[in-house]
Amino acid sequence: MTMELNIRLFATLKDRAGSDRIRVTLAEEPATAAAVMAAVGETYPALAPALPSALIAVNRAFAGPHTPVNAGDEVALFPPVSGGSEAPPLTPPQGRGTGLPLPVGEGTVEGASPHPTWLAVTTEPLNIEAIHTHLGGPEIGAIVSFTGFVRGQTQREGLPPETLHLDYEAYEGMAEAKMAQIAREIWARWPLVRGVALVQRLGRLEVGAVTTFVACAGRHRDEGAFEAARYGIDRLKEIVPVWKKEIGADRSVWVEGDYRPTPEDNL
Repeated sequence: MTMELNIRLFATLKDRAGSDRIRVTLAEEPATAAAVMAAVGETYPALAPALPSALIAVNRAFAGPHTPVNAGDEVALFPPVSGGSEAPPLTPPQGRGTGLPLPVGEGTVEGASPHPTWLAVTTEPLNIEAIHTHLGGPEIGAIVSFTGFVRGQTQREGLPPETLHLDYEAYEGMAEAKMAQIAREIWARWPLVRGVALVQRLGRLEVGAVTTFVACAGRHRDEGAFEAARYGIDRLKEIVPVWKKEIGADRSVWVEGDYRPTPEDNL
């Protein structure tokens, strides 16, 4: 029995197709993720050159070649997420939690003590004071944070020498789920961390604007907050589906990362 499948596209794939959605027909149900990719290449030749490096997600989770795909599944194709400067590969901890997303602002993890979280994918400016207040409390003695900004001069091969502004795009539902996953990974590695904030801004951001914010709270500065905050931003750059377009005076370029998530990067 044949199966019709709607597929969402992001960043460079969306540009190549001239649309953020495509439709393919599969010979049988269930299909595999590999069969879906093959059908996309056959049906949309303009996408074929980008498919060897493209990632596929099924129901907001990274898929492998043999991942089953059924009619009605939420399927998306996108390039590797926008990574920052090169960093040592991260090894995700094993046994990281239940796989249930964290409600934004509540931070309840099944089977663990509740901790505050602030997880957001937003076009709104950050209120860092409000985030600190949310993560703070009588037992909190330290909050370690990372704040990313738009640089005006990137000086990286293939990018405009001067950035006028950045345009950020996200697969928002999956991005929120992956932020919740990162919070669970942090608590598995650093159980003394008492609060986690992960924020990614979207849309047009001018030079000097805040792009990302990661913070980890703890009772003391030596209980993992520094290490957890570094892990949080590095992991965000690996698995949270967000892409940025560098807008220069003479050209615009989507920035893609080098890390290729697999089903092992799901909870």
